[in-house]
Amino acid sequence: MAKTAAALHILVKHKTLAEDLIQQLNKGAKFDMLAKKHSTCPSGKKGGSLGEFKKGQMVPAFDKVCFTGELITPHLVKTKFGWHVIKVLYRT
Repeated sequence: MAKTAAALHILVKHKTLAEDLIQQLNKGAKFDMLAKKHSTCPSGKKGGSLGEFKKGQMVPAFDKVCFTGELITPHLVKTKFGWHVIKVLYRT
């Protein structure tokens, strides 16, 4: 079982915007450019990069996607912070 993961994310307030961002990504938009433009998280300035983190370090819904979701495919997750578009890069 994976102990660490690396992911990119875009944090927004509204589900409709998050869904629109996923559609743009599926059409070839660059994740880092969308993160810099739309993310309300400080990681947006770094293209949405969260770097590598340990299992259990993120809030449960976010953590679950990062450790069980498909790699590279954008995922939509709701947490107490808002709506996240998450792209899991790898697990170790």
